[in-house]
Amino acid sequence: MLLENALAHYYPQVQEALRTLLGNSGSSEFTPGVDLPELTPAVREYLSASELRHTRMGQYRGKDLSLLDLTRNPGTMTTKTFASLVIVARAVRHIQSTGERVTIVTPSSANKAVAMRDAVLRAITAGLVTPDQLNVAVVVPAGSVHKIRASELLTDPHLRARNPIAVYRGEVAGTVKTIARNMIDKHGEALEKSAKTNLWYTLQLENYLAADVVRALAEAEFFPPATDGPRLHVHAVSSAYGLLGHAYGRERFGGPGLPSRYFLVQHLGAPDMVISLYHDGEFDTAHLPAYSYEAESGHYVQRESPHFPAVTFDPRETLDPTFYTRTPVTSPRMNSLIHNQGGGGVVVSLAECLERFGQVRSLLGAAGVPIAANPTALREWSLVMAVTGILNAIDRNLVPEDDIVVHGSGCYSVGDFDEVTLRDMHEVGTDDDSLRNVVLEATAL
Repeated sequence: MLLENALAHYYPQVQEALRTLLGNSGSSEFTPGVDLPELTPAVREYLSASELRHTRMGQYRGKDLSLLDLTRNPGTMTTKTFASLVIVARAVRHIQSTGERVTIVTPSSANKAVAMRDAVLRAITAGLVTPDQLNVAVVVPAGSVHKIRASELLTDPHLRARNPIAVYRGEVAGTVKTIARNMIDKHGEALEKSAKTNLWYTLQLENYLAADVVRALAEAEFFPPATDGPRLHVHAVSSAYGLLGHAYGRERFGGPGLPSRYFLVQHLGAPDMVISLYHDGEFDTAHLPAYSYEAESGHYVQRESPHFPAVTFDPRETLDPTFYTRTPVTSPRMNSLIHNQGGGGVVVSLAECLERFGQVRSLLGAAGVPIAANPTALREWSLVMAVTGILNAIDRNLVPEDDIVVHGSGCYSVGDFDEVTLRDMHEVGTDDDSLRNVVLEATAL
C-alpha cells in the first residue's frame, strides 16, 4: 500500500487535531495559530513529500512482520518530514493572513533540523512565501554534524544567510535545547522588535501529535488490524512522539481492532524511556544491569535483564546521536499506554545490531528498503535499531503478539545526500549572546 500525499489526504483530520490540541494553548509567546492554509494546488505540491507506504517484511518465528515506511521524502529520509511540513504550513498561513514575518528556532539532534529546513525550502519553492517572509535557525550538537544535509538553503547565498545552522561543541548533546530555550526567553522580545519578525520556538509535543495522526488514519483505511488479535507497533524512540501521535489518532478518530500495543526500542546512550517503563517511572541509570568484560569475546555481557543488551562493545556507547533526549517528559504518557494496553521495550547495542545486520538487511530489502551492505556507511540507525530490537525481543519471549508493525522512522547512508561541514556552521556556546547574534544576523537581512 502506497499513500502518495498523506497530509493532503487527511487534511481535514490534521486540521481538526491541531484545533483540538492547540486551540486553547494560552501561551504568552508567539505561535502562528492553529489554522492551515487553504488546500490549493501549490499547497498540495508543498505537502507531496508526506508519502507513506505499508508493506510486508516476512515472518520471524511465526510472527508476521510488516513495515510502515515513513522515510520516503528524499530531502530528509526520516519521519520528521510530517511534523515539519505541518509546522511550516501553520507559519505560512500566519504570514499569508497577516503579512508578518516568521522566524522558526529549532534545537535538534539532527533529523528535525534537516526536516524543518527542507519544509521551509519547499514552502519558498512552491511560492507560498518569500525568502524574506519565512526563515529557520537550527541548533545541533557537533556529534550530529555528519547527519546534516546540504540544500539550496546552503548553496544560495541569500537563503544561506537567512537560514543559519548553529553548532554546539559541548559534551552533552541535549544542551542545544537549553541554549535555544534560553535565547528565546532572554532575547526573544528584543529580537522580534529589532528585526520585525516573530520568533517561534517549535519544540512542543502537540506540534508533532497533530501530524502523526496520519499513521493511525492510514492504518484504519488501508491496513487495519484483525479484529481477533492485538497489533504491536514498534518504534526506535528518543521521546516517542510518533507513537504518541498514532495513539492520539486512534483516540481521536477511532480505528478497527483491539487497542494498539506499543514497543519502544532505545540505545544505551539514552535508555531513559525503557528504564522508566520497567522501574515505576524512574530514570535512574542505577537500574541498568551490571556488565562484566568477557576477555574471550572482547564484549561486555550481562544476563540480568532481557530488556537490555546481552552484549555490547561499551556499556556507555552512543549508537546513534539522533536519540539524545534524557528524562523525556513524554515517558509518563507512554508508560500509561503500555501498562494499560500492552507492549514493552528493549535497549539495543551496536554489537547486537551488527550481529543481526545481514538478517535485518534481508528483511528490509524484502520490504523495498535497501540498506548499504557495509554497516559503516550508515548515517541513521533508527530503522536498523527498531528491527534488531523486535527480533531480540521475540527471541527473548517478550512479544506475545503475532501481528507486528515496525514504524520506519529513519534510514540513510553515505552517498544519499551532500553533507554539510563545520565550516558551514556558526559555533555557539551556553552564553547568552552567541545564538542571539546568529539569529539577529539572519533576521536583520
